[in-house]
Amino acid sequence: MTEFVRTAEENFQNLQDFNYAPNYHMWQDLRMHYVDEGPKDAPVMLLMHGMPTWSYLYRNVIPGLVKAGYRCIAPDHLGFGRSDKPTDLHWYTVARHTEVLTSLIVELDLRNISLVCQDWGGPTGLAQAAMMPERFDHLVIMNTWLHHAEYEYSEGIRRWNAGWHTGGNFDRPEPDLGLMMVMSAGLMSREQYVPAFMQGQDPQLSGAAATMYQGFSAPYKGLPDAGYNGFRRFPLSIPFDSYHNGNGAAQTLHYQTLLQWHKGCHFIWGCTDDVFVEDWGREWARQMNASFDAIPDAGHFPQNTHGEQLVELILQGRS
Repeated sequence: MTEFVRTAEENFQNLQDFNYAPNYHMWQDLRMHYVDEGPKDAPVMLLMHGMPTWSYLYRNVIPGLVKAGYRCIAPDHLGFGRSDKPTDLHWYTVARHTEVLTSLIVELDLRNISLVCQDWGGPTGLAQAAMMPERFDHLVIMNTWLHHAEYEYSEGIRRWNAGWHTGGNFDRPEPDLGLMMVMSAGLMSREQYVPAFMQGQDPQLSGAAATMYQGFSAPYKGLPDAGYNGFRRFPLSIPFDSYHNGNGAAQTLHYQTLLQWHKGCHFIWGCTDDVFVEDWGREWARQMNASFDAIPDAGHFPQNTHGEQLVELILQGRS
């Protein structure tokens, strides 16, 4: 049996902007949560999150896509959101996350899929399109990457990785990562963030900032420290230098495979991101002969700050 913790249901009951009914997929002895909204026979939008988020990231995207006639499936990786959270740090691998997602797609028999992916939703989601192309007809790629020998990792992503190693800013018990999401959205100053995150001081959030913080912190509030290990493993899985846990060879295969993709492909990029920079997004789009839409004032999480604009761009790319 896998040792895991499960977030209390009451954590999710009073989210003002995310009241979707939960759905669950069993993978071995673990429960994976996913949102399933829209007609069951409609074309699918598969909405993939990364680190340190969950399906809540798409709260301002799902309504517009459903209104446009799509079925939205938004899974939570194991270790995130309403999904079960294995407590062994070494349980988590990118290969395993990818396999779990494959099992969800196959069990639901999803077809006519448009993949919308960002951050670690890229390596896990694009793997599905590379290996099961018959189920997919369109890709929307945002602020992500696939490892390959020629890829130049930015200073931003190297700082992020370093922060999770011993002595780094994120190397601490029960890191309150919802605060980072609020700050990255421009709803909290760095002067508020640092003492709140580093010393646990009350950031005194209100309004939209408090609502967003409640949503992003809901999955981990009340958990023991081992319930945060899914967060920890993703940054440590970036396959550069001497540390390899990121399924790098498979990512390279998927990257090379998708360079031959002949169906729809559309890049949407938050251009203030210092992790996956605009020049990389434009180069990748060029390699795939794909359209590219820049969101000049969006950062690493366009879904979190530009949801309605993102819906417009996704739908324009499908027309």
